[in-house]
Amino acid sequence: MEIPARESIEKWVRATLEGAGFAGREVELTIRIVEPEESARLNRTYRHKTGSTNVLSFPFENPPGVTLPLLGDLVICASVVEQQAARQHKTVVAHWAHMIVHGVLHLLRYDHIEPQQRQEMERLEISILAGLGYEDPYLM
Repeated sequence: MEIPARESIEKWVRATLEGAGFAGREVELTIRIVEPEESARLNRTYRHKTGSTNVLSFPFENPPGVTLPLLGDLVICASVVEQQAARQHKTVVAHWAHMIVHGVLHLLRYDHIEPQQRQEMERLEISILAGLGYEDPYLM
């Protein structure tokens, strides 16, 4: 499996924060890379969906009256990312970048359930990824 270097992941996170208007803010997040079985278990438990998935986002909820710089957790299934990259005819690294950008935007409370939300989130993803030198992931 191709897992990107920590430096690449940090660069993608920073670019997402900057692109979403959070430049210069100190934040913390956890990124876990898991096997398909754990991804499927978490997907079933928290999203009530079957099977493993590319990225799960768990935004942190600050308790009332407490402010912490925690964004939350991303859980990424490396084998799903690799399989999707192959099916979508894109490089594994480009798909990893997209999954990190996508997941961090979810931690920042962006969503894609409603059409207007989806358009805004995808526009931001495309812009951030272009700034990193990657093609529009939705053209695949």
